Amino acid sequence: MDRGWVPGLHCQEGAAASQGVQSSIPALSQNSQPKPETVSGTSVAALLFSLLRSVESTTADASFSDYDEEPEMYFTDPQQLLDLLTDLEEQNLSLIQNSRETEETLEELRQIMDQTRKKMEKETEQLLQQIKSMTINIKQEEERAAELEVKARLFSYGKYKEEDQDSMLDQLGQKVEEVYRSCVGDSEGNLSTLQMLTAIEGRLGELLESMETMPRDRVLMAERAKEKERRLRLREEKISQQKRHQEERLRKALERAQADITKTKGKKLMVRSHPPEHKVKETVDHDITDKEKEEHLYFFT
Repeated sequence: MDRGWVPGLHCQEGAAASQGVQSSIPALSQNSQPKPETVSGTSVAALLFSLLRSVESTTADASFSDYDEEPEMYFTDPQQLLDLLTDLEEQNLSLIQNSRETEETLEELRQIMDQTRKKMEKETEQLLQQIKSMTINIKQEEERAAELEVKARLFSYGKYKEEDQDSMLDQLGQKVEEVYRSCVGDSEGNLSTLQMLTAIEGRLGELLESMETMPRDRVLMAERAKEKERRLRLREEKISQQKRHQEERLRKALERAQADITKTKGKKLMVRSHPPEHKVKETVDHDITDKEKEEHLYFFT
């Protein structure tokens, strides 16, 4: 930073003035970085006034110093001081502008932070409600599963053996696999029965949703056709069952006819006969009745 001679001072006081400027100007240059909150555009006059006061005070104190020392010239031209003050003013304005931009950016960030916080609080509340409802549903399903397990144990206790249950589960798995292939398609990988039932349920939901978008007449026509097909299938199954039942009866009759006749020897076993029951006859005392009649005839005739 350039230093120059301060105008308006006497030559005899130049050494003291130079020493005062030396102590004041560096301090001014070091503290010339103004803060945006304290320095304004009208601080040039205040700086000049403060500089002149410091120069006058150093001039008064310089009378007691040594006049033989060679003064150091900090300024060679008054324009240097004006340039320094202009630079300080420009720096001040730049800092003020940067401060305003920073405040605007900070305000935008605060607004964004408030909006984000409100959004996160709303989403958190919704998630907590979902967790609460899912917890209630899980508890209900667990209670229902426990009840079904108890019922299953009561109904199946001692009725089926373990081998029979395994066989029934295998048959059920085969039926589920057939339904899965007809509804969804070929199974990819080894899917369990529960996974296939889940896929079938999802496919059923999709078909029900698509059925709602179809025309009502078309849906009714398809329902009637399926109902007719179901009745025909039930009729055929009933006829087939009756036919199998008749064949079973004929087979049993033929087996009885072809079986060897075994004649029983001796007397046929009979159930032991119970002894006859004895009926007790009630005897009526006629003597008392006849005596009462005689007394009645004697006293009242």
